[in-house]
Amino acid sequence: MKTYSHGGDITTFKEKTGCKEVLDLSSNINFIKPKIKKDFNNLSIFSYPNYDKLYKALSKKFKVKKSQIELFNGATSAIYSFFSRVKSKKVVIYSPAYLEYKRASKLFKKEVVLIDRFKNLYEDIPKNSLVIFVNPSTPDGRYYKLKKLFKLWKKKKATVLVDESFLEFCKNCKSAVSFLKSYKKLYILKSLTKFYSSAGVRVGIIISNKKNIKKLKKYEPLWKISEFDKNYILEALKDKSFIKRTFKENKKAKKRLLKSLESLSFVKKIYPSSANFVLVKLKDLTAKEFQKRVQKRCIMIRDCSNFDFLDDSFVRIAVKKGFDFRSLLLL
Repeated sequence: MKTYSHGGDITTFKEKTGCKEVLDLSSNINFIKPKIKKDFNNLSIFSYPNYDKLYKALSKKFKVKKSQIELFNGATSAIYSFFSRVKSKKVVIYSPAYLEYKRASKLFKKEVVLIDRFKNLYEDIPKNSLVIFVNPSTPDGRYYKLKKLFKLWKKKKATVLVDESFLEFCKNCKSAVSFLKSYKKLYILKSLTKFYSSAGVRVGIIISNKKNIKKLKKYEPLWKISEFDKNYILEALKDKSFIKRTFKENKKAKKRLLKSLESLSFVKKIYPSSANFVLVKLKDLTAKEFQKRVQKRCIMIRDCSNFDFLDDSFVRIAVKKGFDFRSLLLL
């Protein structure tokens, strides 16, 4: 795998395998879709976008003020923009983590300090560093309570970015928004399109205090997301039954997935997950060998060997409806 490659490249997979229909278990996008009532054929695109309604809707959803939000053309764009403005020379990444953080650190010539959160969660960190913490984590989906970690980060005067891209999948998990009043150097990243099943729609946000957001806005263009992106998210947020449907269907599909994985003799460990995917450690089988086995059924899974602290025996499998891994016993 390429150093920073990710899941979800269906086009390349089809070209390589000749599959016409693909079950993508490599990309952790919600398989439940919101009901969109707006007719996009009649959407007015003659003028520049105005984001007032979107800011208002997001403010209500995340229970913060509009002045505490900045919009970006997806979460990854938010990461790169944020890194370009942070002065910290050292970046502490609690790993394994989303690989773009490591890539952004190197592009902006920052020293990377990796902490193995499986083994040394409360390890000491350099003073005045930038801390990256993904919660729930990827690729394992674990949700962490951050109170003890915030004490450590405050003591070291760290700038903290908590990535909550998958928090919406976790029904009873609390956001780091509650720490905003007590810690001025906190930023929270949200990726709306994973939960709302629309990776092709690029809307991400950073939440912080008013002063920090004002500084970010100073260097941002006026128009970063299209009228189509804006309206899609606004319509998705109007679907009041969507969240309830998502929890119900994902819970059912996840239960089935776990049961089928537990029946496989070559599965050594399934990591507890609060998100819509699970991390699996294989036994007597490498990730690439498992990938070759499932591609016979036109199925994609995520090889996790390029994540820090993971070897070639780890795969990530997204929760999707209608598939039982026990059928792989026949391969």
